[in-house]
Amino acid sequence: MQEYQGHPSIHSQDWSWSLWFPVPLYPYGKRRTIRVEVVKDRIWTFDQIQGILYVVVPIRMTVIKLDAGGLLIYAPVAPTPECIRLVQELVADHGEVKYIILPTVSGIEHKVFVGPFARKFPHAQVFVAPHQWSYPVNLPLSWLGFPRKRTHVLPADSRQTPFADEFDYALLGPVDLGLGLFAEVGFVHKLTRTLLVTDTVVSVPENPPAIAQLDPYPLLFHARDHALDIVIDNPMTRRKGWQRISLFAFYFRPSALDTIRFTQALREARKAPDWSKQAYFGLFPFKWKPGWQKSFDALRGNGRPFVAPILQTLILNRAPKETLNWVDKVASWDFQRIIPCHFEGSIAANPEQFRQAFGFLEPDLKGSKNGGNLDNYPLPDNDFELLRQIEATLKRRGILPPVSGSRATRQT
Repeated sequence: MQEYQGHPSIHSQDWSWSLWFPVPLYPYGKRRTIRVEVVKDRIWTFDQIQGILYVVVPIRMTVIKLDAGGLLIYAPVAPTPECIRLVQELVADHGEVKYIILPTVSGIEHKVFVGPFARKFPHAQVFVAPHQWSYPVNLPLSWLGFPRKRTHVLPADSRQTPFADEFDYALLGPVDLGLGLFAEVGFVHKLTRTLLVTDTVVSVPENPPAIAQLDPYPLLFHARDHALDIVIDNPMTRRKGWQRISLFAFYFRPSALDTIRFTQALREARKAPDWSKQAYFGLFPFKWKPGWQKSFDALRGNGRPFVAPILQTLILNRAPKETLNWVDKVASWDFQRIIPCHFEGSIAANPEQFRQAFGFLEPDLKGSKNGGNLDNYPLPDNDFELLRQIEATLKRRGILPPVSGSRATRQT
């Protein structure tokens, strides 16, 4: 793999993203980009970061060279000058951008970039997952910035697309979530045996990804044990911060994390070594228990692909039959790697490993309460506590539909 890390100047206008306000996520109007060559002269990933409260994770676009000439782009990221320049370098070598794919209906952090990105490549055709929606008012795609004459809905039959010779795809959903829908399109590039997914499966690296290390402040922020802690910037500290960020990102409040009372956090903030706005004026209302590393090791599971806990608890269990039908379709393809839009950039995995990731929808599989893929690397049930509370609250208020079919929700 070859990496490009951009210009070192922290004031570079190349990182500017002026349309950050519809989705105000860190790092707001400054987004750096790293391009990685996954398959030589054929597949590249473009990583940026985004998050809340310094819980920053990669968001990823994948670019694939077409046999017919030109490029297909899956899930665009922010079209900063740096990002577009890196794409144009590929255009110069491999031909123009022909197709831009929006593979999700619920991921606003992906949807928001498609219109601006498409305007940078006025000859590209845009294909979007069916059942697109917006909140609080369901607006036409053209009102959301998608090019009116170049935007098409992906047909149910992938053979009806102009890129059918090189790709197959399968539509997951829509899954009714009450306030909106969840849907995703999994693509397979036949030649390189590469599966592209958005949010359905991920893998967590042990060390922070390169894009998160360009500005290590969030890693160092979460590596602290308390507000008065002064951390040293080194690989061990960055790794510690990344692993805690991962637990935050997946569980919101993992079992190894305690929150302290605001009055105590305020007292500690007054003594904190950094009162800057960047450091939230010293506020650090967290306390990690000694066993947090075990929770991360279980989450990582030696790098195996898995379904994020929020999808397990709040989304895909609303439509287990439909989800497993989609899984069976995807697992019928011949692939050797998975490129998701978040966390690990390229996962070495085959169809059977992909199928096992959804074992939580089949509680009787191998006699395991948590499903087949978790027999060797079980996700700790107590880490799901906050997600179960959120699920119960949303169901009680009539916002979230009940779990579909006979499968019960996770039990302690």
